[in-house]
Amino acid sequence: MGKEVVEQGIHNYTAADRYVAPKEKEVAEKLECFMGLKLGLMMHWAPGCQLGTYASWPLSDGDGEWSQSEVDWTDIPTFKEQYINANRTFNPVRFQPDKWAELAKECGFKYLLFTTKHHDGFCMFDTKTTDYKITDPSCPFSAHPYADITRSLFDAFRREGLGISAYFSKPDWHCDFYWHKAFGSAPTCNVNYDPLEYPQLWENFVQYTHTQITELCENYGPLDVLWLDGGWVHPDNRHQDIRLDDLAQKLRQKNSGLLLCDRTSGGPYENFITPEKTVPDTALPVPWETCTTLGSRFTFIYTDTFKTGHELVHLLLDIVAKGGNLALNIAPQPNGALPAPGVASLKELGRWLSVFGNGIYNTHICSPYTEPELCYTQKEHTVFAFYLYQEHTVLPQRLKLSAAQRVLSVTAIRTGVRLSFTQSDSCIFVDTSLVDMEEAFYAEGFALELSAQ
Repeated sequence: MGKEVVEQGIHNYTAADRYVAPKEKEVAEKLECFMGLKLGLMMHWAPGCQLGTYASWPLSDGDGEWSQSEVDWTDIPTFKEQYINANRTFNPVRFQPDKWAELAKECGFKYLLFTTKHHDGFCMFDTKTTDYKITDPSCPFSAHPYADITRSLFDAFRREGLGISAYFSKPDWHCDFYWHKAFGSAPTCNVNYDPLEYPQLWENFVQYTHTQITELCENYGPLDVLWLDGGWVHPDNRHQDIRLDDLAQKLRQKNSGLLLCDRTSGGPYENFITPEKTVPDTALPVPWETCTTLGSRFTFIYTDTFKTGHELVHLLLDIVAKGGNLALNIAPQPNGALPAPGVASLKELGRWLSVFGNGIYNTHICSPYTEPELCYTQKEHTVFAFYLYQEHTVLPQRLKLSAAQRVLSVTAIRTGVRLSFTQSDSCIFVDTSLVDMEEAFYAEGFALELSAQ
């Protein structure tokens, strides 16, 4: 286990040479299918979004220099109390799970990655372990037909044929078994006592965590992925062993293909690695998923700005060409609506995918992966080459594309027109004069049919 590094709430990611491939046949098959989905809609949402600050992190004084910097008063204890009690005013009456699922499908997403519980410990599902949950009467939304937000979303997304990945935070800063009041304030994001000195207290936390995860997997399942955040909760860090091996075996007895993503662990339960708000420089030989933001933050802020459709297409191409999936986070507003500028960008991404998606979904990496203004993917005997339009650039009339094998034909994906080309040992030169440029947008795609020899 390498040292877990979290800088301003952003995790590092496991090196490819520490990746452990799953041995179970069902898990390996499910992982292959999951990596073909390519695009997931990620959502961080909890009552704390009403304050428009970082999610959870202002509660950790060890991270206060950056996470509390937006709080305009010096009375941090009062701020923390307001954050913790935000559930008492959380009433997202504009929440429409069916509309969210329909939007996701329209925009080309293939699965949902939803935050069922972040580090602050608030459960967006109905658990028997705590009253700090969305369905408790202390939360005004508890009387709403969609009060169990996790169930409402999972059901809606399944109806649209989309996969389900459940984010769950291993650390829980609201649970007295993790940050125990008897030991005073918690100086860091870690447990505030030594589990070896207080084994029963830690055991209580382990059972608390196992119960919540089991509830999610059995009462809200079947899940495709259990996505575990908070990689500092690990046996090699302050003895924070939640006995994931025991839990994983029990969960897979009922869901044999369940994928686990124990972030930054580098062990058998990190079935894919998760670069956060970054894209690797080169293609990776292991399964991976970049989680990043549509806006500037994972959680809602009132002054956020959003990536354009152009930027999203280029981001997706960069990731897929290097063999990864993109989990793209949109942060819902406190009232339950999705921010309109962000939705507009997602629809632009969906418009592009409706034309070029065959070169994205269920594809594999293809050398040379990326070149200046070019990205490549492959599906059986077809290579897809994408030319990335920059601002004020047009498609070169004689486009050079890498091709190590003999190419039989080249087709412009958007128009279906076959294009003439010449081939040398390692590339082809495509005549693009027949490509209609009037409706060109973001990135152009070409299908190269290869000889089977």
